[in-house]
Amino acid sequence: MQPNPTLDQLQILVAVADTGSFSAAGRKLNRAQSVVSYGIANLEAQLGLKLFEREGVREPQLTDIGKAMLEDARRMIGVLQRIRSRADGYHQGLEAEVNLAVDVSLPSPVLVRVLKAFEAQFPTVMLRLHAGTLGLIPDLVLSGQSDLGIGGLLGEVIDVHLVAVGFMSMVPAAAPSHPLAQLPKPVALEDVREYTQLVVTDQSERTKGRDYGVFAYRTWRLTDMRTKHTLMRAGLGWGGLPRWLIADDLASGRLVELDLEPYRETNAPLFAMHRNDRSPKPVAAWLIDQFKRELGCFNEFEPEPATTAPGIPIDVQPTP
Repeated sequence: MQPNPTLDQLQILVAVADTGSFSAAGRKLNRAQSVVSYGIANLEAQLGLKLFEREGVREPQLTDIGKAMLEDARRMIGVLQRIRSRADGYHQGLEAEVNLAVDVSLPSPVLVRVLKAFEAQFPTVMLRLHAGTLGLIPDLVLSGQSDLGIGGLLGEVIDVHLVAVGFMSMVPAAAPSHPLAQLPKPVALEDVREYTQLVVTDQSERTKGRDYGVFAYRTWRLTDMRTKHTLMRAGLGWGGLPRWLIADDLASGRLVELDLEPYRETNAPLFAMHRNDRSPKPVAAWLIDQFKRELGCFNEFEPEPATTAPGIPIDVQPTP
């Protein structure tokens, strides 16, 4: 018959190894020393192995095989603790999984800090993360594919509850070799219109037939902000990007901030959003507060531009 150690025996093994003696392990577990000694002796008998060296030492010392078994015991106890935590979370009303949708314009440092805190706070809650742009975020929330969305707004949004959590500073920029960077400042609208503007396409139906912050006669439509960033650095057009995304480029001179009469740096508000008919559960509510806190800290270091947009990121064209 194969040995079948109990979780109780494994907990005793870990306690003895951690405290260094049978008596200290007994105090930690609130048990008599004789019970601890008996538990270890039974475990060794079941396994047919000597886990502790007792002879010639003041306190029991783990043998080589005992050290290996200790690591296995820790993993088993960790699984048990996760099962208990998951059960406790269920009784407290915690979600088993949270579906989160974030706009790619959300500052990456903020997202990372929030998710690190989430992992520490809710180790048993699974996360499903969707990254999208513009109208796709409220669409995912309304369809029920995401419990919570973080992003800006485009067009009219119905049946979605909004919580302001911060803002994103959008800056018109171009490569230093771009003609708009060479013209006398501020650059007039008639000059701005002559050069290709890179714009992000809203792949949802929310902005059908409407442009936002588009001034040039000729545009290139892109589906994501990272590609726009790459093309702007290559001098293939001008456009607006989040200041946090291009801060290093502006500092190094790979991009320059443009001074355009029709197009100034703008604060675009960011919102947490969930469906009106679904109140956020505990973890989602915690995430809203955490994003608000982290964005508040992040925005302290953002400059205050002259204008604030009504939740609309600049440089947006609808899907043709």
